[in-house]
Amino acid sequence: MLVVNMLVKWGSAGIREIGCEVQGGGEGLRGLGYKAQGEDERINKLGYGIQGESIIERVLWLDGSKDLAYAIDINANRFPYARAISEYEDALERDMAVILDTDPYMKAVDENLLTKRTKEIRDKAWEAISPFVVLEPEIYDSRERSEYIRNVAEKHQMTEKTIVKYLKRYWIRGKTKNALIPDFYRCGGRGKEKENTGVKRGRPRKHGDIVGIGVNIDDEIKRIFRIAINKFYYSSTQYSLTLTYELMRKEYFNEGYRIENGIEVPILKPSSEVPTFGQFRYWFNKERNIKHEISARYSPKKYQQEYRPVLGSSSVDAIGPGSLYQIDATIADVYLVSRFNRTHIIGRPVVYVIQDCFSRIITGLYVGLEGPSWIGASMAIANSASDKVKFCNEYEVEIKEEEWSIHHLPQAILADRGEMLSDNAESLIMNLGITIKNTPPYRADWKSLIERYFKLTNERTKAFLPGAINPDFRERGGRDYRLDAKLDLQQFTKIIIKCALYHNNHYRMDNYNKDEMMVSDEVEPIPREIWNWGLTNKMGKLRQVDEEVVKLNLMPSDNGVVTAKGIRFKGLYYSSKTCMKEQWFVKARSRGSWQIPICYDPRRVDYIYIKKSATEFEKCFLLEYQTAFKDKYLEEVEYLNEWEKVQKVKSSDVSMQAKSDLMTEIQNVVKNAKKETNSKLFLSNESDTQRKKNIRGNRQIEKEINRETEVFELDKREIQGEAEIIPFDKVEDELPDNPLELLRKKQREQLRGRGY
Repeated sequence: MLVVNMLVKWGSAGIREIGCEVQGGGEGLRGLGYKAQGEDERINKLGYGIQGESIIERVLWLDGSKDLAYAIDINANRFPYARAISEYEDALERDMAVILDTDPYMKAVDENLLTKRTKEIRDKAWEAISPFVVLEPEIYDSRERSEYIRNVAEKHQMTEKTIVKYLKRYWIRGKTKNALIPDFYRCGGRGKEKENTGVKRGRPRKHGDIVGIGVNIDDEIKRIFRIAINKFYYSSTQYSLTLTYELMRKEYFNEGYRIENGIEVPILKPSSEVPTFGQFRYWFNKERNIKHEISARYSPKKYQQEYRPVLGSSSVDAIGPGSLYQIDATIADVYLVSRFNRTHIIGRPVVYVIQDCFSRIITGLYVGLEGPSWIGASMAIANSASDKVKFCNEYEVEIKEEEWSIHHLPQAILADRGEMLSDNAESLIMNLGITIKNTPPYRADWKSLIERYFKLTNERTKAFLPGAINPDFRERGGRDYRLDAKLDLQQFTKIIIKCALYHNNHYRMDNYNKDEMMVSDEVEPIPREIWNWGLTNKMGKLRQVDEEVVKLNLMPSDNGVVTAKGIRFKGLYYSSKTCMKEQWFVKARSRGSWQIPICYDPRRVDYIYIKKSATEFEKCFLLEYQTAFKDKYLEEVEYLNEWEKVQKVKSSDVSMQAKSDLMTEIQNVVKNAKKETNSKLFLSNESDTQRKKNIRGNRQIEKEINRETEVFELDKREIQGEAEIIPFDKVEDELPDNPLELLRKKQREQLRGRGY
């Protein structure tokens, strides 16, 4: 039994069988109710082609007792016609007709997507025909149908032609209310290029009688457009679209050249003979290639980083906690001061962060003054494997174990071709078994998770930090934000730790893509909750390694110098039990200094480590007299050393000037001494032998004279009547000719004073 509202497709053989001649005779059409026009063109338009094309009918109504059916050709503009049911059954058995499985008109319609105007037209048409379309089979009788159409047209003030159009559309498209939806999508010429008939297309110009009607855009002009855009706009010069249009007119729409001062100057065509900028912009937007535009005007890397479609996720490769970490560094937007002297501004710190791709939890961090380098990266990795409770206590932050319980190494680390391409990463790969992955150059978007965390941290802290970067500080009268710096490195690190704790324990990631298991387990999109759930339900790749072994293989390596004062490193001196027991410093004083390999932690200069093997080391302690550097960062020590060097350089000019003055004064004294001595020698006429003969006696005389002037005498007062005191500068004039007589005189006076 056939089903009502079914589509039946007749083949060419079936068409011949029911009286539609392949050659297009008019007699065959009369049997289907077509007016006997008989022309082949009419037959082709109705779908019965000379080559034997098929027809598709929709069965509208069936009456098995009368072997009667009513159908309508969905591709012809005609009313329904009668057909025998047996005719369909016979055609189906002989494979001259088939029942179609798909109906091109039976499509689901979303009411929310229909416009208000569309709904009004549909509802108005349905209101007009709905009372009588249900009157089957009377409605298929042409005489009764004509009366219904006439009455409805008068009632709704419509033309009979309009009612007929609604009825045919209703029957052809499946006898549903939505069959009456108008075909607005077929209206107009959106996206279709109109033919060039010689008449100016588009909106007429406002002053066309003065400036001309303009030109149509043909294939030749479009070719020039493409050439000009590729030459001027799609280039690294980054010309604007307006300038591109002007250059195009200058080069491709001119009537020749004139010579001015030996230079060819183009003579532009009048605007009425060239495309307008509006036309140029229209065709530019129509054929615009965003990818090519950004790649050509800026760089392919810029397109890949900022404009490419984002169809993937950073967590695709993360099958569980610890399977993949991301590491990156950024320079914080804040200036810090020194802990040694808080009036000294030390610049902006570097922040390293490690984040788990699966859970988005922060697993490690490091804050320092060392530029993005292996030192900072190794500190962050070591922090990932360290006890976070102890780490936070160092910065006066008290937490519970469950608030930050991560102290593991991952299976792989994703970096950005910086520190992880250095030779230091070999120790990470060989000794700790971590796979290193690097992103392509200038592709920070491949580490979008950690880049997003840096932005979030900046948003959470910048407004509250003194010394934060203010882009408009250069405006007149604006204050330099660097002078507002108040935080030191220790205090800023404490703030970064607080931000990590908030992110791990309280930050809700509403855009996190949960899998089916996470949805069923009602896992909250908070990093710590996802991390804990992943440890239980996913294949985690976490590895717990002894913290000291991790630090030993991650700490930066350098050479220390064994000297008599201790093991010298970065201007500081250290000692250890082995050094004292084996008398290294004694040997260094007697035999000379030598170098030894050491490891160190930049976060604290209290200790260095003599590395004996991959798992053995000797701990060295800072000497007691250098307690000023205790509990300090290596960056702070290096800063102080550099500051002292700067001060030394600044004072070098003053010191050199003083030394120059000293040398000048010495030379002047020597000059006067030579002058006086040479003068005496000239008057005495003594030979060199005579001068050397009595040096001891001369020394004794000089000593006696000096004693007279150097003697201590307290409460020295001049007594009236006593002998006159001879000043020292007159002593030389009072000396006898023979100095030995003075010596004998002194000796006799001393003997009388003793009672001889």
